[in-house]
Amino acid sequence: MVEGVRTSPRGSGGAGTEPAEASLMQRVAAGDEQAFADLYDVVAGPVWGVVNRVVRNGTFAEEVTQEVLVEVWRTAARFKPGKGSTLAWVLTIAHRRAVDRVRSHQAALDRDDRAGRLDFRRPFDEVAESTITNLEQQRVRQCLSALTDLQRESVVLAYYNGYTYPEVAEVLKTAPGTVKTRIRDGLIRLRDCLGVGQ
Repeated sequence: MVEGVRTSPRGSGGAGTEPAEASLMQRVAAGDEQAFADLYDVVAGPVWGVVNRVVRNGTFAEEVTQEVLVEVWRTAARFKPGKGSTLAWVLTIAHRRAVDRVRSHQAALDRDDRAGRLDFRRPFDEVAESTITNLEQQRVRQCLSALTDLQRESVVLAYYNGYTYPEVAEVLKTAPGTVKTRIRDGLIRLRDCLGVGQ
């Protein structure tokens, strides 16, 4: 925010004519802080009113009003007098920012709600879960050790390292058809060893 400029909304919102407001905007675009303070007195009240009607929360309305006025200061050069009044331009920014704040706040509430429901649905014993996972990993390692070296190497490259069949073939300097056969046979032996589908 510009030093010395008030951050709480006040002002009549109706003072000044449009040519005077457009002139203020030109001076603001050139970095004139006094012009911004004068423009602030004209637009802060209407901005707060629009924002408050959308967000329906006094604290949020003050925050968004300040964000809007900072944006006006930073983007004043984008204002085109021939396309509408100064106040209309500022209030368009205010409305957009207020809607964004409501959407952002609602999205955060929805995320929290989803996270809370997920946590509620999935109570589990972390020690038991960790033990089961360790036992499963140990069993998979034992079953992998029962494969031939070529089968194990092919399966590990494909399923643990994420290689495609052609990449496995290239790494092992083997024909792709041979790699597919090794992987298929290795998976059959793994399935039987792990008792999957029995």
